[in-house]
Amino acid sequence: MILINDNCLTYMKNMEDGVIDMTVTSPPYEDLRDYSGIEWNANVWQNILRELFRVTKPGGVCAWIVADKTKNFSESGESFRQALFAKEIGFCLYDTMIYQKDSPPCNDNRYNQDFEYIFIFSKGKPTRWNPIMEKTKNHGSYQCSRSYRISNGKTKKMKKSFIKKEKTKSNIWKYQVGFQKTTKDTYAYEHPAMFPENLARDLIITWTNEGDLVFDPMMGSGTTGKIAMLLNRDFIGIEISKRYFQLVKKRIERNKPLFFTDKIEYVIN
Repeated sequence: MILINDNCLTYMKNMEDGVIDMTVTSPPYEDLRDYSGIEWNANVWQNILRELFRVTKPGGVCAWIVADKTKNFSESGESFRQALFAKEIGFCLYDTMIYQKDSPPCNDNRYNQDFEYIFIFSKGKPTRWNPIMEKTKNHGSYQCSRSYRISNGKTKKMKKSFIKKEKTKSNIWKYQVGFQKTTKDTYAYEHPAMFPENLARDLIITWTNEGDLVFDPMMGSGTTGKIAMLLNRDFIGIEISKRYFQLVKKRIERNKPLFFTDKIEYVIN
């Protein structure tokens, strides 16, 4: 495990091509949070995405968790610009997933905003696939025949099918958030924007195997690193803020499992 206190662009430029199995990261959401004066604009995120494409293995995946700000009654659309740019530079937009959270009610004149995007960028077809499964209703019986439209507009009937006990989960993932829900590490709430540990867990399980290399170029509070470690994945993480880097160190050291015998390398620039 390598934890780096540096600008991710500075460090990534020295990384070899095609070494990362999976990236799980959440970039700054424009100016929705206070990130201690860290520069964030289109030029920055475009260069980060270029470097992520370069360091990702063929068949590797990047989970990019992001949301838009609203100003003058309009959402910015920045999330979509990032996703489309990722396609332009060679990534596949493999899936557009929804991270749904139990947010408090809003008071403005629109429906409650309780989701963020998880863009799954892949370098070709992903080589790892360990889907999260969920129980089905009426398993053990036969599903009645159904019909669907094909490309020429005609209707095609499906045969009756046997209902299995489990099915692949949908791409809308719901998690509880808030104090003692996002994480049990109370000190981690010093960071203003964490995503749930269970979200990182499900992403890492789905697109990596034990021993694979997980990367987070914008660690924040270190959620990706903690979960990668607990799942017996190797990890490289970068955090530009000295304050939050110390938080990551604390979180990793306090959560080391008994089986974790790897050396933790700290790089401070």
